[in-house]
Amino acid sequence: MDDCTSFNYLYLEASNIKNSYIMEASLSEQRLNFLRQSIGEVITGSPSNFMNWLAPVLIKAEYGILVCHYKIRKEMTNPYQILHGGVTAGIIDDLIGATVFTMGLNDRYTTVNNYIDYFATASEGDEVVAETSIVKRGRTILNLQCELSLPSKKRLIAKGYSNMLNIG
Repeated sequence: MDDCTSFNYLYLEASNIKNSYIMEASLSEQRLNFLRQSIGEVITGSPSNFMNWLAPVLIKAEYGILVCHYKIRKEMTNPYQILHGGVTAGIIDDLIGATVFTMGLNDRYTTVNNYIDYFATASEGDEVVAETSIVKRGRTILNLQCELSLPSKKRLIAKGYSNMLNIG
């Protein structure tokens, strides 16, 4: 390639990348505007049936950040009447997946691992808050985290990290 051809190729590549981010930003804003209409309300119309069962109340929706609160119901507890670890993992996994939605990406992502540290308990009737954030964004893998806390006792209940794989 001569210098002119190389420059044109690089310019086109840069333009494609820039246009991809513009489209991504636009789609992200559309999705965030859709989500923000539900702030303060119980989410019941999610494409995730599990999220509908969890019945979170959306508190905040930003690019790469979601905050929801959940009221712990009897069916979410284990035989000791505390929040079941599987439900905790489900909240973390489901909200991280929804957080990827806020990023406006055209590709689909799936969880490849979910690492969770459990620190404290919550009981039936407690209200817990989950907050997600992006740790690292790669081309193929996204790494996100979610903290689940019990504000009434100023406790961190659990913290989870997930790697999400781009599956096209």
